[in-house]
Amino acid sequence: MSAQVTPPRGKGVFRTKSVEQSIRDTEEPEHALRKSLSAVDLTVFGVGVIIGTGIFVLTGKVAKETAGPATALAFVAAGVVCALAALCYAEFASTVPVAGSAYTFAYTALGELVAWIIGWDLVLEFALGTAVVAVGWSGYVRSLMDNVGWTMPEALSGPDAAEGVGFDVLAFALVLVLTAVLVVGMKLSARVTSVVVAIKVAVVLMVIIAGLFFVKAENYRPFIPPAEQQPAGSGWDAPLVQLMFGYEPTNFGVMGIFTAASIVFFAFLGFDVVATAAEETKVPQRDMPRGILGSLLICTVLYVAVSLVVTGMQHYSELSVSAPLADAFKATGHPFYAGLISFGAAVGLTTVCMILLLGQTRVFFAMSRDGLLPRFFSKTHPRFRTPYRPTILLGVVIAVIAGFTSIEELATLVNIGTLFAFVVVALGVLVLRRTQPDLPRAFRTPWVPLLPILSVAASVWLMLNLPVETWVRFGAWMALGVVVYFVYGRSHSRMAREAG
Repeated sequence: MSAQVTPPRGKGVFRTKSVEQSIRDTEEPEHALRKSLSAVDLTVFGVGVIIGTGIFVLTGKVAKETAGPATALAFVAAGVVCALAALCYAEFASTVPVAGSAYTFAYTALGELVAWIIGWDLVLEFALGTAVVAVGWSGYVRSLMDNVGWTMPEALSGPDAAEGVGFDVLAFALVLVLTAVLVVGMKLSARVTSVVVAIKVAVVLMVIIAGLFFVKAENYRPFIPPAEQQPAGSGWDAPLVQLMFGYEPTNFGVMGIFTAASIVFFAFLGFDVVATAAEETKVPQRDMPRGILGSLLICTVLYVAVSLVVTGMQHYSELSVSAPLADAFKATGHPFYAGLISFGAAVGLTTVCMILLLGQTRVFFAMSRDGLLPRFFSKTHPRFRTPYRPTILLGVVIAVIAGFTSIEELATLVNIGTLFAFVVVALGVLVLRRTQPDLPRAFRTPWVPLLPILSVAASVWLMLNLPVETWVRFGAWMALGVVVYFVYGRSHSRMAREAG
């Protein structure tokens, strides 16, 4: 069945780009990406970017401070929220198999200005995410080096370890190496990711299986601890929902499960990056939904299993916050597994960093191809068919950021940026169903409009639980993006020039 050709709709900053035009743009030889990915590759990418420090660290912190053994239920609740967004992503990624993820989807359904805003948002999200993960990877590697008697000079261990100015040479080098891998090609990236993800999942499964032998039933009592009122935040540190409605989150109890869900949700971040590779997928109409939903399901099962094991091995009140899994094995007299967990975390963060960098370069590439950023960056490598120019530019910039900057306070911007993208994609599904009901859809989000509305509500609720300071920084970045659009993007847009 052939798609019915639909002309662009709207005028000015609200003009939309038709699905057919988006797909035609991918066929221009010098702007085309090589199609080499399968459903398995996409699932591996998804698992590779989702499973990071969250599974090794966040489980213990949330169990001890917020939900107790019911942390497993918090992971289920967070997984449901992500599944709502994933179903919306799956419809768009299979219908509009073009690089750019939420940016491309917004351009098709909501208009150029909204597309620019979400693209600008994703550039920040992926850039900060890559830098944060690279710094975290460096910390794990330095810890492993210390275990064998090798110590990095403080001046080369980053600003957190050094007095005065420090440079994190390991984080800097990691980003540059991964940049080179991405320039050479997606298939090589997929192979590297497959090997690393296999090691990471093997470590996680080994931890789960080994931990089962040390589980004690009494550690699960009470499974849902009695509720405790959480100390109220103030000023910039207070959640926005508290300032708006006076709502104060609760630790433990039934409501503590939902408070915990708003925290562990961030352990799922990354499945949306799979959608950025739609244009490089062999059969995107079939494989994109499988890759997005399959990776999310696998990670949810692993998260629930790990949280049940760690709270069964050691009472939640005694868990370590910084390294709960490793310390739980030390408490049972098995330090070997503690070292294995540190190794798995260090290896796992490598793929997280690479796939976040991949996602950012594809969004940047798509915006450049549309003229909203300089077209210089939308030409692909004549041999590798990869967007090598934005990959090199962004790789070097992020490597420098990771080397010189301590960006823990900016990490929450990654979270609010992702949730904002979820809202835009869900709204896009609603709009496109109404404006183009006959558009061929290989995968259809079920229960429309109910499911997208639930996705928007869940994402907005989690956004409201973020600190006011995060909202202010996010608003400042968005305001800068609007200025850049009206100064450059609006007049250089391909859609504007064709309309003119």
